[in-house]
Order: sequence, then C-alpha cells, then structure tokens
Amino acid sequence: MDSAGMGSCGPGLDGATSPDTEPFIKDPRHEELIAVSHMDVQGYKCVCWKVWLCRFGALCSLGLLLVLFNWRPRLGILARCKSCPISMADVLLLKDRYGQQFVVDVLTEEIEEGSLEFAVVEADENEWRDTVQLHSEKKTLLRYYVFEGMRYIWIARKGAFCKASILNEGWTCADLHDRQQGLSKADQSTRKQIFGANIIDVPVKSYLQLLFEEVLNPFYIFQVFSIILWMSDRYYYYAACILIISLISIGVSLYEIRKQSTTLHRMARMIVNVTVRRDVGEECVSSEELVPGDCIVIPSEGLLLPCDAALLAGECMVNESMLTGESIPVMKTPLSVSEATYSPESQRRHALFCGTQLIQAKGGGSAGIGAIAVVTHTGFFTAKGDLISSILYPQPLDFRFYKDAMKFLLFLGIVALVGTIYSIVILSKSNTTWQELVIRSLDIVTIIVPPALPAAITTATIYAQNRLKRHGVFCISPPRINICGKTSLFCFDKTGTLTEEGLDVWGVMEVSGAGFSELVPDPLSLSPGLMLSALASCHSLALLGGQALGDPLELKMIESTGWELTEPENEMGLDSEFGKHRVLAVMRPPASELPSQDSVSQPVAIIRRFPFSSSLQRMSVVTVGPGGASPVAFLKGAPEMVASFCRRENLPSHFSPILREYASQGFRVLGFAYKHLTKETDLSTVERVEVEKDMNFLGLLVMKNQVKPESTEVIRTLKLAQIRPVMVTGDNILTAVNVARACGMMLSHEKVIFVHASPPTASSMASLQFHQGDGAAAGTDNTQETIDIPAQGLYQNGAGYHLAINGMSFAALCDHFPEYLPKILLRGTVYARMTPEQKTQLVKALQKLNYRVGMCGDGANDCGALRAADVGVSLSEAEASVASPFTSKSNNISCVPLLIKEGRCSLVTSFSLFKYMALYSLIQFASVLILYTEKTNLGDLQFLFFDLFLVTVLAIVMGRGGPSDELHPQRPAASLLSLPVLSSLLLHTVLLILAQVSALLITVSQDWYVPLNSTVTGAANLPNMENTSIFALSGFQYIIMSIVITKGYPYKKPLCYNFLFVGVLLVFFALMSWLVLFNHTIIHQVLQLYDINDMNYKLLLVAVAALNFFICYMLEILIDRGALNCLRNLRGKRKSKKQYKRLDAQLAETPSWPPLNQPLFPAQCSVIGVS
Repeated sequence: MDSAGMGSCGPGLDGATSPDTEPFIKDPRHEELIAVSHMDVQGYKCVCWKVWLCRFGALCSLGLLLVLFNWRPRLGILARCKSCPISMADVLLLKDRYGQQFVVDVLTEEIEEGSLEFAVVEADENEWRDTVQLHSEKKTLLRYYVFEGMRYIWIARKGAFCKASILNEGWTCADLHDRQQGLSKADQSTRKQIFGANIIDVPVKSYLQLLFEEVLNPFYIFQVFSIILWMSDRYYYYAACILIISLISIGVSLYEIRKQSTTLHRMARMIVNVTVRRDVGEECVSSEELVPGDCIVIPSEGLLLPCDAALLAGECMVNESMLTGESIPVMKTPLSVSEATYSPESQRRHALFCGTQLIQAKGGGSAGIGAIAVVTHTGFFTAKGDLISSILYPQPLDFRFYKDAMKFLLFLGIVALVGTIYSIVILSKSNTTWQELVIRSLDIVTIIVPPALPAAITTATIYAQNRLKRHGVFCISPPRINICGKTSLFCFDKTGTLTEEGLDVWGVMEVSGAGFSELVPDPLSLSPGLMLSALASCHSLALLGGQALGDPLELKMIESTGWELTEPENEMGLDSEFGKHRVLAVMRPPASELPSQDSVSQPVAIIRRFPFSSSLQRMSVVTVGPGGASPVAFLKGAPEMVASFCRRENLPSHFSPILREYASQGFRVLGFAYKHLTKETDLSTVERVEVEKDMNFLGLLVMKNQVKPESTEVIRTLKLAQIRPVMVTGDNILTAVNVARACGMMLSHEKVIFVHASPPTASSMASLQFHQGDGAAAGTDNTQETIDIPAQGLYQNGAGYHLAINGMSFAALCDHFPEYLPKILLRGTVYARMTPEQKTQLVKALQKLNYRVGMCGDGANDCGALRAADVGVSLSEAEASVASPFTSKSNNISCVPLLIKEGRCSLVTSFSLFKYMALYSLIQFASVLILYTEKTNLGDLQFLFFDLFLVTVLAIVMGRGGPSDELHPQRPAASLLSLPVLSSLLLHTVLLILAQVSALLITVSQDWYVPLNSTVTGAANLPNMENTSIFALSGFQYIIMSIVITKGYPYKKPLCYNFLFVGVLLVFFALMSWLVLFNHTIIHQVLQLYDINDMNYKLLLVAVAALNFFICYMLEILIDRGALNCLRNLRGKRKSKKQYKRLDAQLAETPSWPPLNQPLFPAQCSVIGVS
C-alpha cells in the first residue's frame, strides 16, 4: 500500500471491556494494523451521565469547556464516552500519521436482507455476512463513517473499517468486460447504499458556522480575553480599535474562506446526465446515481466524465489538462480481456478519469457510435476526488520555521510569566487594589504575546505570491513559498522541460541485410515499403474538426512522411476499401505518389491500437492493406525495448554501437519492428501479447531534440547557488547524458559512471556494477554484450564524477541493494527510462536524505512526483493546475531561479518580521514594567499610537522588499531557535532596556524634575515626566529596530530599493522628533505627554536613541558576519543533522568509491554499503 495515502483500513479491536478500564484497549494486532493503514482508530460509546455532566460543566464555564474539547478532541471523547471494541462503537477517535486527531460518528443504514449478494470478491461477501450475524438476526445493518469525503465501511473479518473502494480493488480486466451488460436496478440501489452518491461534495458552510469556527481559533480567544482585560483597565479607545480591527479581520477572513470554498464547490461538483446499461436496456440517469460496476455509454461527441472508468470498447480522445496540466489530448484505447488485476495507474491508456473532457468517442457503441466503459470509482475515490481532497485536507508542512514559531511563542509566554510575577511583586508594594493588581498583571501577557504576529508573518508570503503572479507563476499553496527558499536539489524532466517540446526528424536508418543502410535524412525519400508504412501508421493520432491531434512527436513523424490521416465517414468504422474490418484510421500516401499497379506504397488502414505508456515504453498497431489483405503489426518505442521483442537473429549486428552513437550525441531515437499476421488471426480480438512477440526489426527513426536556450543558464545559476540539478526522464540514458552535458549539469571534464543493477534470475544472483564512461551495461539490455571499461585514473586526478542509472536498474537497486541507494542518490545526476511511479519514488527517496526537493515538469507523466516534491512546478498554459503547488505559464525552466529567489526573500522577510514583532513586544514589555516600578503606565492613546499607527504600518511596509537579482551559494536559515537569532534577540533586548532605563535616570537627575503623584497608580497619574521620557525613547526604538533587523543582501534587494518603507521611516522619524523636540501642542495633550521646555534634555534623549540605534545596528552586522562562531568553536564542530551532508563527508573520505567493474552481490552490500 502506498505510504503517501491514507490507509484503507482502520484497525479493529476485539473483546469487551468494563467502563473502568483504560480508555485505550491494547490489541495484539494493533501495531500491525496501524502499519498497514497509517491510521490509529479507537472506539468509544457515549455514556449518558457523562454527556449530561459535560453539558453542565460547559454551562458553568460559560462554554470554555467546549472550546477546550474543540482544541483537544481526545479530552472531549474521554469526558463523554467509555472505550469499547470498534465493532460496537458509536464514536471513533482517528489519529493520522501526522499525529492529528479527529472525532467521527459511526453511522448505520439498514439494507434489505440478501441485497449484499452482488458481484464482488467472494471473500468480501462472506465478510458482509459476518456483519449481518453480528448485529441482528432480522436486519442487515451497514456500519460506516465518512472521513475527508471518503466512506469507510465495517468489515468484521478484517476487524476494521475499510475504504468502500476495497470492494472493487480486486477486479480483473476480465471482470470488467463481464459487466458490459450493466447492473440490475436492485444491484445499483444496493451499491449506492454502500458506496454513497457519486458526487464530490465540497461543503460550503454558512457564515454563522464559519464565524463560530473562526472565533474558536486560539488567536481570537486570546483577542477576546485581551479586549475584556483592556476594557476592565479603562483602555476604552484601544480596546474599541482592536475590536473593530478584529471584526474587520474576521469578516474578510470569512468572506475569503467562503469564496474559496464556493469556488472549489463549483469546480468539484459535477452533475451530468449519463446513459447507462441496465438489464432491461439503456436508460438516461443522473451521474449522482452511478456506482462502481455500472456500464456507461459515451456519446460520439464526448462528455465531461463524472467518474473514473475503464474503456472497454471504442476509442476516446481525452483532454486531461484539469488533472495533469498537459493540454495535448490523449488517445485512450479499449482494455484487453485478461486475468490481470485492473490498475488505473499501470493501465492509464485504458483508464478514463473523472473531471477530464472526452472530446470524441468512436467505434464502441451500437452502430459504432460512441464508446463503452465501466465505472471503477465514484465520488472522492476518483482521481479528481483525490486531488480535491488534497486541496481540502493538505498534509501538514514539515518546515522548521513554522515549528519553531510555535516554540518561540511558548518562550514568550514564559517571559510573560516572569513579567507577571514581577508586576505582582511591584504592584503589591503600592496602594493598588487586588482587582487592579490582577488586571495589570494579566495585561503583561497581552503585551508580550503580540496578537498581530500570525498576520505579520503571512505578509511576506502574500507579497511574494503577488510578485510571482506578475511573472506568470501561480501558487495554490502559499506556505510552500517559504519552503522554496530552502530548496537544495531540483529535479527536471527532459523532454518539453529542458529541451524543446517539438522534435525535428534527423533521418531514418533501415535494416539492410545484417546491418543498417545509410541514414536517409528525409523520410519522403524512402522507398515504398514496410518502414515507410510503419512511420505513417504507428501512432495514436485522431482527427477533430479535420485537424490531427495528439503527441507532437507523432505529428512531426507523420508530417515528415507526407502521408495524410483520414477517418471513415461510416459511424461503424466500416470501409469497403479495406474489407469487412472496422477501421480506426486510414493513412494515405501523398497525392503525387499515388500507387501505381506495381508499387507497394498503398494506403494503410489501422485496425487495432495498443497505445504507448511510459511504463511499457512502446506502442503497437495492427494494419491491413486495400481489400483487408496483408495484415501487418507494427511496433514503435524505445530501441532497446523494441529490440527485446524482436528475434535475435533479426537484429542488425551494429545495433548497439549505432544506438550508442546517436544517443550519445543527444538524438532522440525510436525503434520500429513489424510482423506479418496470419489470415487466421482474428484482428478484432487479438491480444497485445500475441501481436508484440517474435517481431522483425525494421529500423531507427532519429530525431533531434534541441536544448532550450534558457536551460543552460538556469542550470549554471543553480549550480553556482549550490543547488544540485538532477535529470529524471523516460528517454534513453545516453541521450539523457548528452542533454545533461549540453545544459551544463555535467561539465566536459567530469566523468560519467553508469550504474547497472540486475534482479536475480533462475541462474544468477542479483548484481550491481559501476562502469565508467560507457553506457553499454546501463543503457541496453541483453541484446548486446557488456563492455568492461578500465578505470583510467578516476580517483587520482581529482576530477568530479556523476552517476547515471536507468529505470530497470533503479528498480533492482531499490529491491535488492537498498544499502547502496543513499550513496547512488547522492552522486546520481541522470535517471533515465524512469516510469511515472519511479519518478515519485525517487523524489521520496531524496527527501529521506533530508534534501528539500524541487521538481519541474510538464505535468503529463510527472503528476505524482510534482505533488510529492517539496516544491512542484508544472509548466502549463493553465493559470493554476491542481497537479502541483506551482504552475508557470512560461514554457521553460526560467521560473525555477525566480521561485527560489522569491522563496528566500519571503523566508528572510518572515524571519525579520517575526524578530521585529518579538522585539516590539519586548520593548513595550520593558516600558510597562519600568513604568509599573515608577507607579505609572502608558496611556490608552499612547498604546494605540504605538501598536496601530507605528508598529502595524512598519510591519506592513517592511515586507515589501523584493528578492535579490542573484542566487547566493548559501541558503538562508530556517530555524528561529538558532544561536544567531536567539542571541540577537537577547542582546538587543538588553540594550533596549538599558536605553530606556538611561532615559529614565537622565530625567530623574534633572534639576527641574518633579516626581509624579504617588497617591494614584497606572495611567491615572498622566501626564508625568517618567512616562514622557519612556514614551519618547521607546517610540524611537520601534522605528530603529525595524531598520536593524531588516535584512538585505544576499537574499533581498537593499533597503533603499523599498521606497515605500524608506518614505514611512522618514515620516515616522520626523514625527517622533517633532513630538520630542517641539513645544506642547494639541497632539501632545491628546497623547498625555508632559510639557518639558529643556531643549538640551530633549536633544540628549534623541542622542540616546541614536546611540542605541548605532550599537544595535553594529551588533546585528557582527552577528550576521559570524561573530558568534567562536562559541561554536568552543563546543567543537558538530556533524550536520542532514543525512546527505553526513554521507557526502563520508564519501569524501572514501576515494575508492564506487568500485569500478566489480560485480557486487546482495551479501556484500551489508559490508560495503551505507547502513
């Protein structure tokens, strides 16, 4: 089972328990089931008296108990329920593999007796019968729960709730073909009860529901607590302003959430009318009624498919851009009848996916109109449902910055506790009443934990997202922008990503005797024959509106032959010119070369297609000539794959050297083969296995795939920035190596070592070999001899090296040599002939080495890898694709450096904003504690001036700075709890407190100083000199610290480029200088500032602020330049926590690795490999 997905089964618990036992019942299968399902499921039954007790407690606590239960679901369950076996539970507590907990209710539904006898796997039928006996002798009850849109049903024999889709996971291709007659209405009704309605329903909650959920957020609970506290302390203006801002914030948030959920609801919800086959004939039903096993009739004009289905008859041209971002239509062909288990991923060319647009269908329905398909998945179990689910319920981001932010808030909470204790001690010595003492002490907590902190951090991401959008890069997961800043490795697809999408035909090489003939540059010059027919007919193109649609490579191939694609006008596909066969398409030679009587260049009719897939690396067609005579099968694909299906004696003697020659020059090479079929062969039912065996090799089509001009510069930029580029492609390994050299992934002086791993056979063990500089062992299979290349001073000359490996070797390596995998991943640069599943597997394996992995592809065969990567970038014309977090409208990889620059800029800005908000809290915290000591405090409007006018505006504009023009080799830090960050905050706080104390002491030491009225406390004795001095200096501190912690080079443009920020700084400096230096005005009266006439004193305060700025600024520069490294030197050098860095250091000390031309076997790996 795929570890990336939610498990299909949750573990069940057997045996009864008493109410007094421990809530979690230990089960001997528990760990095993969790390992299978990735879900920990615990069962509970509601206890009436506990429920009423909780209600009473909620009433007495004014709802705070319910808030606690909302934050901690497990506490709510334990308070209201008792544990019990899952088979008897009313409520379930789910815990996913990220540690998140969810409470779901178990639902029951009565089903007619005996109605469960539908055509599912026999074992599952028996399991359902156990369920019947378990619950009632008279009724059949379906027990299930719904989680994240998916229905989980109880299966007693498994002792677990399993995904409803488990009932049709074992279907074979033959089982699907058996369902072409359709379901009875009774079967359909029963299946609908079990699987639910076929609808992807994204709930759109009412504003009242959203308000309730939003207000229960800890942030808003803290805001409500703070506002009540401020009102109690008579800070009416400040409390009113914060209340208004909070209401506006909640309103905007609710509007955005509802807008997004409404948009997603419209995108996900799809109800169309569909024609289905029933046992009584065809009928038109709503797509909501569809269930797995239904047989649907696809009209010739196509439709927007509302479910996942397997195509059984006819062909469909499908636009899958909604799922993949790839706008090129794909040809789908019928699923063959076999006993193989149906898998939509491995049989993608026969699978139709929910949400895709079927452009046209033909050759399958009655009278040849439309096509026939069987529903395999519905609702959230479909491919579209899976994508919608990933948007609705994204996995938590494993990013250190976000984790450290929460830990740092906890640290600030501890500081607040210390301040609270200090304020209690100070205030208790004065004439403060106990009510005022409690309010003032709690007020410290609202000061030290800034309520605007979460909003401030997100501003950097919002700015970056808007800048990316202006450059044509769209993002559906904004938190991932910061992760872009930590990317350490980037994977690239080759065709269409690093190289041009279109290919130019370079020439054709036909087999001639035991070798190859000369290269024919123009296929139009080929003599009429099988090679020309193969080039013209071995494709999956279709006509739509008279225009050929399909793979650009095949379009170019057909164009080079000059042949014309036509389709039968007869809906049945019957063409009298080609006998009684149903014809899919007809290829006709150019009009100027119409066949003469003796010519063999005749029109060719395509009767069957077995489409190309990345996993098979080949496609084939069955064709006939005029009159239905001369049936010939043609095979096209990767040359080594085509050769493996050909008779060995038919392969040219120079096959391997010729293939290596062209592949190593960067050409895209396709192999062709043919086979004459006997007259007895039933062309309409012949299986692919029969068609593709014992073929005769025809020749090679050589195509030139140019590297995009932007690719080389981007790869150079990434390498200079110490970001490792890696190529992951489905093409030939030598072609991939050539492209890697052409775009700069491998330099001319760097050597290539090919990795060849082979699985065990009946006569040999699994083996692993490393060969330098030649792909003979890695790039081909048993159609050629392995050539041993001696190591030519590989380790002595100090030159770098790169590993290259193909998909077959990668699979064998993962299965039989896992100990070697980390080393090969660390040095691997080219991964060729990789299937889509292997691309995803590679990304996850690199992440296990602690790389932050980026992936850039066109979305067609890279969806899994794009979604698995930390940073997935799809090159697509769509504005936003659910195939990946980022979508770029540019058709080249120039967006990658831009994305990394914006990520670094956003991350550094988030750091700066976090530090600024923390320092702002600490400045105000120090000011209040100092004034508490003097039996006074800041005034209501003074708080308002600092918090809303000064700090908020500065926090908003300081995040506007754009990214640097260059990528620096060093990545920015992601840890808020690192030594530089903590020491910076600590030292700055000490200096800020010293400056405020200095201002107070200077004030007290003046001859004209008048002590405040000590008979009253707090803001009641304003204005006074102590308050005015602290107000003046702290106001400057808020401004100067925004400059000190705003980082520029090397990740952002210098501060002077942020014109708005500079303008705001000048205005605020002028304002504070005016408030401090000039005479008493109406503004001074409103802010309750004392009128001091001594200009020398005022200038001295400004000088203290300037000195404070200078010292803090120099301190920050010293910390940035590594002044604290001496502390690191004292503790000694530590090993990196990142596995790839530790492994790199280990390989640097092992100059003899990899061992060249030495076959290694699994037994040796435990000794030689990396543990």
